[in-house]
Amino acid sequence: MKQYYSRIVGTGSYLPTEVMPNSSFEKNTFFNSDHSLNTKESTEILGKLTEISGIVERRYAKPEYNTSDIAFFAASDAIKSSGIDAETLDYIIVAHNFGDVKSDSHFTDMLPNMAAKVKQQLGIINSDCVAYDILFGCPSWLQAVIQANYYIKSGDAKRILVIGADVMSRVLDPHDLDSMLFGDGAGAVILEAIESEEPIGILCHKTVTDSVEKADFLRMGHSNDETDNERIYVKMQGRSVFKYAMEKVPSAIDSCLKKAGLPISKINKILMHQANEKMIRQLIKKLFELNGEVNVPEEVFPLTVQHWGNSSAATLPMLLDWIMKGKLEGHEIKKGDNIILSSVGGGMHANCVIYKHI
Repeated sequence: MKQYYSRIVGTGSYLPTEVMPNSSFEKNTFFNSDHSLNTKESTEILGKLTEISGIVERRYAKPEYNTSDIAFFAASDAIKSSGIDAETLDYIIVAHNFGDVKSDSHFTDMLPNMAAKVKQQLGIINSDCVAYDILFGCPSWLQAVIQANYYIKSGDAKRILVIGADVMSRVLDPHDLDSMLFGDGAGAVILEAIESEEPIGILCHKTVTDSVEKADFLRMGHSNDETDNERIYVKMQGRSVFKYAMEKVPSAIDSCLKKAGLPISKINKILMHQANEKMIRQLIKKLFELNGEVNVPEEVFPLTVQHWGNSSAATLPMLLDWIMKGKLEGHEIKKGDNIILSSVGGGMHANCVIYKHI
């Protein structure tokens, strides 16, 4: 019996052009979370950053560009690669976390919402193309993909544009070591309905939320510099986030594998949220151990965090686009490949999708 499945027919991304190497933080004055001065030498701080996270540089959006702008750039790229008429889109879903934050202001602008701004810039007239946002921490884009899949599976929609975009650089505390982990970016996919008797496209998904004791692992708060009381910034309990990811991500993926009836040996690529290299490697290792595998092939999990940093909702769609377009050396996705996409972040949330490329 034929069913509707969601397949990817186009991808796009926007990688900001302003490169911020680790050396650009050498003159920052860092404070600890208790507001005490961090007295370590910058060389030691930056060396530790690279050792743990793998990050050597990240990208920041130009002052004239905002979240909705770079979301539009990624959307335009995805539409071009798909060859579709944008007027045929049923939904535009923009996954983000902070809206538009101007470079000279700390106020968040979410009126109109990001998806409405993107639809405006795309010039889509069709009233039946519904444009809305989703805020779900770093897993926002993947959760938006899951929502889009529900629309398509129900028969309610045929084509959906899903965008992930964040300009993290404008919500970071320059006196907090964690600020060096993040970057800016945007990525997008176009999902299209296809009828098939055999499972293809999005095969299954899994999401978990643990908020009672863990919601504050990532939050907004005042600067580590206690003289700065006017703005609030992203604050992260790094060790707690790491521990949560190790506990929840491999088990969520494992349950997805069982639901799809796939052994780990049949997975060709694992696209993991690019938070830091150490965490990604340990998550993949634990996942393979859960499935009785000791050796983890390096080619199965591509990494971009070294040069892009953690761009929150944008990391997965950007990574996917670069692989699909042959721009990430040593990695490709071929017809018939089984792909895992997974993310973890503020809420706390963890999610995953298994996709069979066609």
